[in-house]
Amino acid sequence: MEQRFPVVGMTCSACAARIERRLRKQEGIASASVNFATEQLTVEYTPEVITEAKIRETVEALGFQLPYPDTKKPKLTAQQILKRRLIGSVAFTVPLMILTMGHMLGMPLPAFLDPAISPMQYAFAQLFLTLPSVILGFPFYRAGIRNLLQASPNMDSLIAMGTISALGYSLYAMLQIAGGDLSFVHQLYFESAAGILTLITFGKMMESGAKSKSAQAIRALSALAPKLASVLRDGNEIQMKVEMVKIDDLLLVRPGEKIPTDGVVTEGSSAINESMLTGESLPVDKSVGDAVFGGTLNGNGTLTIRATKVGADTALAQMVKLVEEAQGRKAPIARLADRVSGIFVPTVIGLAALAAVFWAINGKSAQFVLQIFISVLVIACPCALGLATPTAILTATGRGASLGILFRGGDTLELAHHVDTIVLDKTGTLTVGSPAVCACYPYQTDEQTLLTLLAAAELRSEHPLARAIVKEANLRGYAVPACTAFQADTGLGVHCEVHGKSVLAGSVRYLKEHEIMIPQTIVEQITAQGATPVLCAVDGSYVGAAAIADTLRPDAVDAIHALQEDGLRIVMLTGDHQATAAAIAKQIGITEFYAEVLPGDKTNVIAQLQQQGRCVMMVGDGMNDAPALVQAEIGVAMGSGTDVAMESADIVLMRPELSLIRTALHLSRCTVQNIKQNLFWAFGYNCLGIPVAMGVLYPLFHILLNPMFGAAAMSFSSVSVLLNALRLRTIRLESKRHIR
Repeated sequence: MEQRFPVVGMTCSACAARIERRLRKQEGIASASVNFATEQLTVEYTPEVITEAKIRETVEALGFQLPYPDTKKPKLTAQQILKRRLIGSVAFTVPLMILTMGHMLGMPLPAFLDPAISPMQYAFAQLFLTLPSVILGFPFYRAGIRNLLQASPNMDSLIAMGTISALGYSLYAMLQIAGGDLSFVHQLYFESAAGILTLITFGKMMESGAKSKSAQAIRALSALAPKLASVLRDGNEIQMKVEMVKIDDLLLVRPGEKIPTDGVVTEGSSAINESMLTGESLPVDKSVGDAVFGGTLNGNGTLTIRATKVGADTALAQMVKLVEEAQGRKAPIARLADRVSGIFVPTVIGLAALAAVFWAINGKSAQFVLQIFISVLVIACPCALGLATPTAILTATGRGASLGILFRGGDTLELAHHVDTIVLDKTGTLTVGSPAVCACYPYQTDEQTLLTLLAAAELRSEHPLARAIVKEANLRGYAVPACTAFQADTGLGVHCEVHGKSVLAGSVRYLKEHEIMIPQTIVEQITAQGATPVLCAVDGSYVGAAAIADTLRPDAVDAIHALQEDGLRIVMLTGDHQATAAAIAKQIGITEFYAEVLPGDKTNVIAQLQQQGRCVMMVGDGMNDAPALVQAEIGVAMGSGTDVAMESADIVLMRPELSLIRTALHLSRCTVQNIKQNLFWAFGYNCLGIPVAMGVLYPLFHILLNPMFGAAAMSFSSVSVLLNALRLRTIRLESKRHIR
């Protein structure tokens, strides 16, 4: 089984990697993945071999917590706690900096603090101003030293080692001053320790705020569900919590209220704002028999709804679950970063020690060696490296959800930008999925009479083509008369009487069997359009035909043209006849299509394309196209969050607009580009910063990195990576004219 746990206490990606390594060694655990950005642990395990309690025990032994769902949330958020710590540190660090560096700006010190006059008072003042930052930064020491003792050093270990070294050397310097060696008054490193702790706290606070912003999409989705529902039972209206609503309960929804749960309208009509689910801003008209979804906003009508799905089965709950899973599933590039982070900290400690030994052997002072050691430890913290990918994935999946595009995981986001071929099912994907009258061809009568006669004959039929004719007559406002002597011949047509006249309505074959003369040119004209003809005869004479077709989606032509402009190969699959498929393909502008393809054969077509080296995206309705969706590298389901679509596709489009395919591809490209920028900055920063901190520039330029500047640079690196990832929330998803 698979289970997710919130993790408390992680401070960098090395923590996440450490938890993963320890859990994967446990018998009965198939996989363990920690997302540092969302602070979530996902474990797939065999309950018969290892229990949940054992998993919790294993993680907590490493110094982290897995709080239970019913655990009360702390009054203060992580960001608020860090903010308080930062304010306290700044309040003492600023005076410390003035004390130690003010003379550089011409700021005089009183005699009792002047190092030349009162060296011990000067040193004690620094110690006094440093201790609050050390006390407030105790969490760094607690986690860092514990991890160091467990041979799993992390970012906190680097901070702890660096600042403890600075503090220890400064205390040693104070002893030397007390012993009469006043030269040590200029070798105090208290301000470096306090400055490092303050800057690191500032960076962590900024990280926490940025991560909170990037996760706000899923919090906003979760908050959409109403808390209460008005339930009708035994003729009485009862207010109750939404969690208590049962399937088949009747719910009353007044104007301006949110729909409590998924259901079907049984009474009333209204316009529903479904933007939270589909991303579409225009309200959708709903009446008796129409489906509605929990969390959507009712307009100006009162509705009675029969609940069809409750709790975790609702479309909103499934959407939240999908976004959570997407943010937890790592992209391949993220796994690479995790592996690097896992070995990075021990390597840095080794480099710091190596540099210190090198300069000591070459005769440098203890102060010089210590500065080198501290600078390397502090500047090399791998926060930026660990945040580079998960924050981009977190932000991009949230952005996609707000646009009506649900990605099933970071791997999907990364892979989608490689797509060079898109295969589309016709019915329900390129078309709306339901037949409609597209033209009428009256013969020796008028259009209204023809359509009225057809509707009267088909009124009692359940055939989809019959329903399309009746719907068209109703839309035009025609009065449809009742028929008598109704007789249906399954699959062929119907025979009845209207106003005392014998009326036939049906296929070409049906009318020919009744020896009705039919103008062949009309039939050819209709079939050439990809439509199905329904012919009508009155008292043995042909009076016209209606062309019925599954109409194209409104944006189909423009969407396909735009994808072709991007350089994508477009292929259409359909079970329809060759003539119908050719007509539809011509209307859309698709030159490559396969007709009369059974659902099971669609996978073969995709496999053939893959054998040609193509990266294929399959777009279907998520039901009969399920095998093809799985076969393709990326499966896309058109729909409104149905269970089948959720399970079978890698991407779910929450509203039936083909233009969202292009938007999804562009979001993938922007995300991968963002990740590469983040990783380049994180790796590049360390590749440049560590050698400088080790002193490679000192022999030629006498440049030595101050540990405080190293801490500032490290914090800036992490914050810059987070801010770059947050750009995905607002970046314009414009077309790119080439495929990489």
